[in-house]
Amino acid sequence: MLKYTVSLAVILAIIWLLFSGMWTHPIIVPLGAISVLLTVYLAARMKIVDREGHPLHLLLPSLKYWAWLLVEITKSNLVVARHVLAGEKSINPRMARVKASQKSALGRTIFANSITLTPGTVTVHVRDNEIWFYALTEEIEQGVKNGEMDRRATEFEGDA
Repeated sequence: MLKYTVSLAVILAIIWLLFSGMWTHPIIVPLGAISVLLTVYLAARMKIVDREGHPLHLLLPSLKYWAWLLVEITKSNLVVARHVLAGEKSINPRMARVKASQKSALGRTIFANSITLTPGTVTVHVRDNEIWFYALTEEIEQGVKNGEMDRRATEFEGDA
């Protein structure tokens, strides 16, 4: 618990310093410190400073997942641009479904949101272990169905 309380205080202080831009002001800096301490005190009193409420263990896995997802978003942007430039005959919209191997609702949400964030796809419905999505082309549909995104979302969920 102490580890999460201290890290919450440090993170809040860093965010406050970055957003305020007040590094040396004789009145504003102490008031910022007081606001950070008050926030940490209230969070501790509400018993929300724990592994779930402050998931430090997800920092590295989330950076890895987001880096991979940004690459996929970029590649999908290029595919969508190519189809748009090729003209209307190149686009073949479709509804599809994919099995979700995640064990928790959070894992399925990460997977469904990752599909939606990828250009040319939109998650339409999530039920149990199945996700329905719209795809702009068959190529984009197969990109989701190949299982890589599902595997990585499941891997990320495993760290949670």
